[in-house]
Amino acid sequence: MSDLKYWVGFNRIPGIGRAKFSQLESYFSNLEQAWHAGPADLKSAGLDTRSIEAIVASRPNISPDAEMEMLERYQVKALTWNDPAFPDRLKEIYDVPPLLYIRGALAAEDEWAIAIVGTRRATIYGRDITERLVTDLVNNRITIVSGLAHGIDSVAHRTALKAGGRTIAIFACGLDLVYPAENTKLAQAIIEQGALISEYPLGTRPKADNFPRRNRIMSGLSLGVVVTEAGESSGALITANLALEQNREVFAIPGSILSPASRGTNRLIQDGAKLVRNVQDILEELNLTMIPQQLEMRELVTADETESLLLKHLRNEPIHIDEVCRCSQLPIATVSSTLAMMELKGMVRHLGGMNYTLARAD
Repeated sequence: MSDLKYWVGFNRIPGIGRAKFSQLESYFSNLEQAWHAGPADLKSAGLDTRSIEAIVASRPNISPDAEMEMLERYQVKALTWNDPAFPDRLKEIYDVPPLLYIRGALAAEDEWAIAIVGTRRATIYGRDITERLVTDLVNNRITIVSGLAHGIDSVAHRTALKAGGRTIAIFACGLDLVYPAENTKLAQAIIEQGALISEYPLGTRPKADNFPRRNRIMSGLSLGVVVTEAGESSGALITANLALEQNREVFAIPGSILSPASRGTNRLIQDGAKLVRNVQDILEELNLTMIPQQLEMRELVTADETESLLLKHLRNEPIHIDEVCRCSQLPIATVSSTLAMMELKGMVRHLGGMNYTLARAD
């Protein structure tokens, strides 16, 4: 993207978030033009006086070229929400970040991701349950998403790495910093076997307000959120609530009614979260029992133009095969055989009666 450096520049300016990026992108032909725009044009784009003043005051102190050089120095890649590599599932949330910074690499199999979160003051029980569950999820080719915090988050990341799986850590600061600092070696290992992700520019210090906001990215990247251990005021409960707002599944591990560390998870279950006894409870709820076979099918049979065409006409709501044929203008035999192959790959679901939905409709 030729104007990527200007996205990075605007992302450095306080108060320029999702709504302001949308206004700039809608009004100007590109972000380079917006970067050089005067106050009158910025006002015409719909920006309020405070945002215009922030842009005008900040631009002289920001060098987009220097920003890109710094990203390269730290081996950080920036993705805008228009980039094909930007995670599709994250695009679905309301407060989608305009820009993501990534160290490491995202992979196609990260489409199947589960967030594992919990208390920073994990008990022996919480650590043991997290290790068991993460190991089983990784063995089923699930990517583990968490926040690199002390306690359950760290256990989840370490266990995923030990089991040979992929894991993604979401930061509440710039990717040139690691918080907590004790997890520096863990962060480096995650880069080799997954990715570190942040919406914050390099140099951004961890602030209290950043942590609840980063949680929406954890849940947004995932099919569901599992809270393995949490007290009544645990930040993990914020992630669970965000997951519900994003139409993600919420799971919780039950604990002793006498344990303060399980009061949050027990309350989640009382409020309707899916009680988890073992990994099968998660896999069956999310229709993930066939991931290894689906990955194998995707590797053996590459996507073709017909699949791409059908995906444009499939939705999260059921649609009959006759309607798919009408919209795609393809013969029934072609649509039927292609949908059958897409089901084997885990791309669509057959609900019976020749009705289909996208696989992530759960």
